[in-house]
Amino acid sequence: MVVYQSDDLVIKVPNEFSFIENIRYMQRSSNECMFEVREDKIIKAIPVLDEFLLVEVSGNTDGNLVLRFLGNTHPTSQKVRDEVINYVREWFDLDNDLKPFYEMAKNDLLLHKAIDEFYGLRNVGIPDLFEALTWGILGQQINLTYAYTLKKRLVEKFGKSLEWEGRQYWIFPKAKDIANLTVEDLASLKMTIKKCEYLIGVAQLIVEGRISKSLIMGNGNFKEAEKMLIKIRGIGPWTANYVLMRCLRFPNAFPIADVGLHNAIKHLTGADEKPTKEEILKIAAPWKGWESYATFYLWRFLY
Repeated sequence: MVVYQSDDLVIKVPNEFSFIENIRYMQRSSNECMFEVREDKIIKAIPVLDEFLLVEVSGNTDGNLVLRFLGNTHPTSQKVRDEVINYVREWFDLDNDLKPFYEMAKNDLLLHKAIDEFYGLRNVGIPDLFEALTWGILGQQINLTYAYTLKKRLVEKFGKSLEWEGRQYWIFPKAKDIANLTVEDLASLKMTIKKCEYLIGVAQLIVEGRISKSLIMGNGNFKEAEKMLIKIRGIGPWTANYVLMRCLRFPNAFPIADVGLHNAIKHLTGADEKPTKEEILKIAAPWKGWESYATFYLWRFLY
């Protein structure tokens, strides 16, 4: 439900939502270039249809979200306004009922600690498929800090931006901005040649219409969606499940080989060694249907 208050939009959120918990998560990197957190408000440039809008997201005393358009950026139609609302709802996964997750987690050996500490946290998503695939590719086999550095270089070289109060707010490059580039064009980003090739290849597939959110999601079959992603050059099981989790919102997406997940389990169990795949599968058996949120909450202990 959305309430209009003059030029502001108020989005009613579920009870299982905490804007403060989500802000705390979003502040985990000082090198984030896609939004700014300032005084418990999030400022982000959102591309909608053919318009670029600078949106401030804050929480009101009722715990709901308030959207305010900054600078000269205002929706030119109700359709654009609705698309902004849809983007924010998807970004914060507001249409997902977390009650069953919390019911399961409160009796789980590891997750009960996570929901006690981070109650109201949402799987803050990446609504744009190209951005999600790119972030998955950039993050392969490097630490999170350097992944943020690579993303910043890419965005500032090939993205667009809006300026407000002397600051730039960036819009992620579109697939069409990358599809016709060469590996040499990406050399200044200082990432591996393979990653450059993967990034260009993914951009070309999207431009050609061979992959899209609707095509991958298909009839909602997780295994088919996973297979479609893994067929793409440069997309292995980890990246596929990351995208299925953060962009396509499959609740059973499970990046089981993720180092962060292993470290979180090791930390919470007090084990001397990281868990094996077999040990993780045993631990995760009660998470069935909620592997995505279980992973996200366990990551939160580290990031």
